[in-house]
Amino acid sequence: MHAMPTEADTCRTYITPALQSAGWETDPHSIAEQRAFTDGRIVVQGARATRRPGKRADYILCYTRDFPLAVVEAKAEDKPVATGLQQAKAYADILGLKFAYASNGKEIIEFDALTGIERHLSAFPTPDELWTRLCAGENLPVDTHAARLLTPTNHTTDKAPISQP
Repeated sequence: MHAMPTEADTCRTYITPALQSAGWETDPHSIAEQRAFTDGRIVVQGARATRRPGKRADYILCYTRDFPLAVVEAKAEDKPVATGLQQAKAYADILGLKFAYASNGKEIIEFDALTGIERHLSAFPTPDELWTRLCAGENLPVDTHAARLLTPTNHTTDKAPISQP
């Protein structure tokens, strides 16, 4: 008996390698997998309170460690890819990201919130391609000002980061 492909199979076999080949694991870029980004709602039943599972993105694509650019929602390869896009768009909206993707391993759909355009792609965009599109869409100069956004803040002290003149 042949098992149905799972979302995890699709991630391992198709999506993770596709993201790696687009450069998302080449330093300083990174892929955060199965990252919960909201706590689940607390549900009170009588004297008992339980927490429902939080929202969990299959992948969050980070230009630098502290600068996420996109969310990717995976579907099993036998599921229609479009079913993941609404979820990806909702997650991107919550996270304040402009790019949302859904993939079932065979197809990739992109939603670009800067243009409102939804389109099928043959491969994931590279980190630099998305960064350039974000800068253009948000009218950020792709130079030192934009680079300053990417400088991680120091979370270990109460001091604000030193700004360069």
